[in-house]
This record gives sequence, C-alpha cells and structure tokens, in this order.
Amino acid sequence: MENKLILYSKAEDLKRLNFIYNNIKEAIGEQGKVLDVGCGNGNISLFLGEKGYDVKGIDISPDAIEVAKKRNPYTNVSFEVRPAEQLRDNGERYKAIVCSEVLEHLDEPEKLVAVLHDILTDDGVLVVTVPNGYGPREVLMTKPMQAIYRRGGTMKKMMMNTKSSLGYSGTTVQSAAADLTHVQFFNRKALNELADKARFKIQKIQNANFVEAVFPYSFLTNRIMALQKLDCAVADALPVGFTSGFYTVWKKA
Repeated sequence: MENKLILYSKAEDLKRLNFIYNNIKEAIGEQGKVLDVGCGNGNISLFLGEKGYDVKGIDISPDAIEVAKKRNPYTNVSFEVRPAEQLRDNGERYKAIVCSEVLEHLDEPEKLVAVLHDILTDDGVLVVTVPNGYGPREVLMTKPMQAIYRRGGTMKKMMMNTKSSLGYSGTTVQSAAADLTHVQFFNRKALNELADKARFKIQKIQNANFVEAVFPYSFLTNRIMALQKLDCAVADALPVGFTSGFYTVWKKA
C-alpha cells in the first residue's frame, strides 16, 4: 500500500483500511460515491479517493477537517464540517458509507445509525468498525486509563509523565478532534442490537488485532511491524470475543 498521504503505519490500521476498501469494492465496484462519516484527518477518504471513488468526508470537528483539507490533492475527494443529519435533510443518498472508529465516541450512537439508514440506498453497504468494548485493549488500557484521568490528582500526573517519557504523545493519526474519549463499549451482542434497532443486519464481522496495543507489550510492537502482523493473524484465529476491535459490514434489513 504505497500512498504517502495515508498517515497509517501500524498493521491494524492498514488491515482495517483494506477491509473497508475490499468490501466497498465488492459492493459497488471500482467506481462510485462514498460517504466517510466521522472522517477525522481524512486517511480513509484519501485512500479511497486515490482508488478512484468520489468521496465526501464529513466530521463535526473543524480541527480534523482542516487537517484533511490541507492534505487533499484530489478533485474527487471533498471534506466538510457537517453532521450527517444535514445530508439526510438535503436528500443526499449513498450506496457506500464508511463509519470507522466513530460510534464509540457518541453518547447516542443509535441516532447516527438511524440517520445512516436513511441516507443509504436500499442496495447499499455500510462499513462500521469499532473497538471491542470487552476486548484486551479496552479492558486493560482504555477503561483503567479513563478511570485514572477521571480521578485526577497525583496518579494522573504520574501516568501522563510516564507516557510522555516513553514517547506516547496522546495524539492520534485518526483525528485531530479535541475529545476522543470512548463513551460506548460494544460487545458483539450490543453491536447487533444497535444494528437491529435501526433496521440493519450485520452481514460480516472480522477481528482486528489482539494485544499488540496493550502496554507494556505495545512498547515493543510499536517498533516491530512483524509483531504487529503476527498479532493481527493471531486475532483472526481466535473467537470474535478475544479481538480488540470489530470490522463489520451492514446492509438494510
């Protein structure tokens, strides 16, 4: 995958990107309109644009959209600060929609999913990726860290100083948005229920990675791509509940 516009360098990010691309290609062929909801810094939109798709990336974060616009050389890719509800109100419809690493940040994800149902064509495909809220990374990293940060005080300062000394900046290549807190923790059942409520059916589900993002192992895997790839392969061999993330394909019920 040679595209210098894509900021992804980790095996799991690239695996997710390929999952998205392959399933869009399977659904709509090698050309067509794609909506990237919660596009962040534009990595997915730019990759799909380079492949020839007409992509609109939307996000409610002006900071993230500013980054995406500055990086965009393609006439077939556009970025806007806009909620998905406005697209529905304007009557826009898409045969392929991407919603990657977004729903876990929303207080009411069911509202967005309902909107996506309205703007997806009847024969369209929605590709959704989320962390496994009960997988290794969320249980061993995200939830404990959020608890420490909520309590504040000395423990929070120590943790921030430790992360800084080890080279963890707290930024992400996914999005420049100010708040990337996880407020939803999905397991497979909860994700299916969310889809069912909005009249979707999850047609496909694939594991992301296993424990490569869990500290202190992540300190090593961040520097060795072969370990990241091995971890992704291990995740594929394990039951769905053991993965750190879900890649899914949704279609209208």
